[in-house]
Amino acid sequence: MNMAAPQTVTDAPAPWSLQGRGYICMLRAPQALLDDGSFVPATLHGRRKRSPYGYLMFVDYAQSPVGPYHELLFIPGSFTFADGQRHFSISRIFVSSLDSVVNGQRNWGIPKDVAQFNVRYGDNGLDRVRVSRNGQVFAELDFASWPIPLPFSTALLPKAWTTLGQHHQSQTFIYRPTARGWVRPGSLRRCRFDAAVFPDLAQARPLLTVEVTSFDMTFHEAAVRPLPA
Repeated sequence: MNMAAPQTVTDAPAPWSLQGRGYICMLRAPQALLDDGSFVPATLHGRRKRSPYGYLMFVDYAQSPVGPYHELLFIPGSFTFADGQRHFSISRIFVSSLDSVVNGQRNWGIPKDVAQFNVRYGDNGLDRVRVSRNGQVFAELDFASWPIPLPFSTALLPKAWTTLGQHHQSQTFIYRPTARGWVRPGSLRRCRFDAAVFPDLAQARPLLTVEVTSFDMTFHEAAVRPLPA
């Protein structure tokens, strides 16, 4: 009997340089969804700032140290970390690459998991994203945008807005990606989620959506410390 060879995972330590496109959506969501329906790790429960805002992102990486891949993530707000600061934290994230999963966990403690993506740009004027696992679709998103390009750079934003924190395998990771590129106004026209797999953001109201038409991003090395006992 022939046995399939185990998949080899690319070792890609930080920093990473990435290029691509995507959408960012700011949402107003029920507190119960943000606190209890967003897959927040137990070590961060009760530490979220009382805010009704969360952030959904779909990213299409055309280039990265592990090759092209897609990504869907949710940030339910900011949390108090052991350094005494509040940091935004990714609570749920799926990517189309096992290399991205393994290196994302190693380098930044990002809780990545693998899923399959079906992305169709310009489908009847919409950009459609479908994400599935084991043949079951758990996320459907339809985006639109308008051709009014504007430049952006994270260098113009306060560090507190662009610094993230994660708890992973008894460690704390603090990291600050930097990026520059072009954005234009967008909208999230429709969405559907399976709450057993991804936060049910159909309960939320989109407040602001932008399409990032192109970006250059650097994920710098994280500061890593053991979780306090």
